Amino acid sequence: MRVLHIAYQQLRRYGHTRVSWAQKLTYGLIKNDHLVQGFSDRDVAAFEAPLGIRDLGTKKANKRLLETVESFEPDLVIAGHCDMISNETLAEIRKIAPNCAIAHCNNDPLFVPSNVDRLKYRAEVADAIFVSTGRRELTQFEGSRARVYHMPNPVEPSVESFNNAVKTDAELPIDLIFCSNSQNFTKRLEMIGRMKEQLDPIMTFKTFGSFGEAPVWGRDYDRALEKSKMGLNFNRQEGDYWYASARMAQLGGNGILQFTHSANKFDELFPAESIVYFDDEASLMERIREFQGDDAKRQAWAAKAREFFHQEINSTLYAQYIVEATTQTPFSHDYVWARDINLDGSLK
Repeated sequence: MRVLHIAYQQLRRYGHTRVSWAQKLTYGLIKNDHLVQGFSDRDVAAFEAPLGIRDLGTKKANKRLLETVESFEPDLVIAGHCDMISNETLAEIRKIAPNCAIAHCNNDPLFVPSNVDRLKYRAEVADAIFVSTGRRELTQFEGSRARVYHMPNPVEPSVESFNNAVKTDAELPIDLIFCSNSQNFTKRLEMIGRMKEQLDPIMTFKTFGSFGEAPVWGRDYDRALEKSKMGLNFNRQEGDYWYASARMAQLGGNGILQFTHSANKFDELFPAESIVYFDDEASLMERIREFQGDDAKRQAWAAKAREFFHQEINSTLYAQYIVEATTQTPFSHDYVWARDINLDGSLK
């Protein structure tokens, strides 16, 4: 299949940022023997704009996308986070390539109101939309043109290549890690600040991007993960079914034991004794101390989570699922995240 993947490819970051979920999707599509043409809307807009002022290049980026469709003749268009591309342009793609299916993939949380609006907007023209929140939360998007599906955050073996589950306590100088520089729609740093006061005297707790510690990007972020035993999988807000940022795959795929809020119900997706769940700050502190004092247990749980991620939530399965659901081809695999839905996206 010929796939045109529209997503921000960070060309002007020159390797300073880590591989994104959109890049993992491209890797997975290629591994499934699809021919993939990338189109980075923000980069094209900047390259085409007068003086490189990106916003002045929006119209030209849409024009260049249509030129790409005419030249490449895709069977499937996957539009990721590409706000510079209008629905009118996607509708024009249907005229140029009437047999081409269109999917929209959205990896942002639903507690951000603008993202809900963005999904409703794309659902007007797409055949299918994929959201990183669990299917039970997505009924608000039903009734539109698009079918609605959940998608997970996948691991990619070439990216999540560390296996800290086989490393001993002595080999991992960072006991606990949390990386973030976002403070919108969240109060999570209030709890992390209290935790630091209690944990800093007894363990190495790194909070890159907060509390005076500089953020880490690209290779620096990878190096921090490579040294970490345990990590906090904190979302900006908790409670959305099966929602977590890409942090969840980055920790789990690298064999880093992670602590996740029980409200997101990941215990219904992941096997027992793989992810550590907590209900509140007190229970989280108790569980951190428990695993800090039992390295063999930490290794066993982290190994189980890593194996599950790499076997069942990897970029190859993730990409093929998106292709099959968009084209309504019967699922070729028993996708663990899609056992509660039918091929048309409806709940069983």
